[in-house]
Amino acid sequence: MSMKKLVKGKTKKYLTEHKFRIFEKSFESNMRSIAKSFADNAEVMSLILKEIKNIHEDNKYFKENISSLNSDGLSYNRKIANLTTRVEKFESNSK
Repeated sequence: MSMKKLVKGKTKKYLTEHKFRIFEKSFESNMRSIAKSFADNAEVMSLILKEIKNIHEDNKYFKENISSLNSDGLSYNRKIANLTTRVEKFESNSK
């Protein structure tokens, strides 16, 4: 093994200023991309959250309306049953 190969192999392990600048530029570029990605995801997440809230409010409104319709239907059924009973009594009294 020659001395040149041994020295050449060891110098590759050291970080030179030039290699550090290359690494630094690459690192900063990657960090900017990651930060932009987080910013984009924050906007998307806020839109999703807004839509979930809208759906929740729509469901609440729907449940309230269905509940009132159901109770109206039940009260109408009671009124019809009451009228049917009264008609039956009236018919039996008129015979």
